[in-house]
Amino acid sequence: QVQLVESGGGLVQAGGSLRLSCAVSGIIFRFSTMGWYRQAPGKQRELVGTITRDGSTNYAASVEGRFTISRDNAKNTVSLQMNSLKPEDTAVYYCNSHSATWQKYPYWGQGTQVTVSS
Repeated sequence: QVQLVESGGGLVQAGGSLRLSCAVSGIIFRFSTMGWYRQAPGKQRELVGTITRDGSTNYAASVEGRFTISRDNAKNTVSLQMNSLKPEDTAVYYCNSHSATWQKYPYWGQGTQVTVSS
């Protein structure tokens, strides 16, 4: 069974930083491309960025240069370092594996709330 446990969210002022973590089990983590996603109130879940099994990353244009994804294949964890946070980054953040069909994934963790005040 897939288990995804996100943590590290909170309330931060604009310009501040947060580091999110995700513990993953139930998938072959070390072979999986992983992604961070977010869902703001009233909006659809969107992809924030991805990291391949060898550490190559890609980011949405809205977070490029501010967010950094990393992973620890020995610990089955993936992290999201968020700097220069903006109010529009406010959302619930989720991690999951990533593929072209990610929007149809049936399993998601509880997510972690990030709130950025202006």
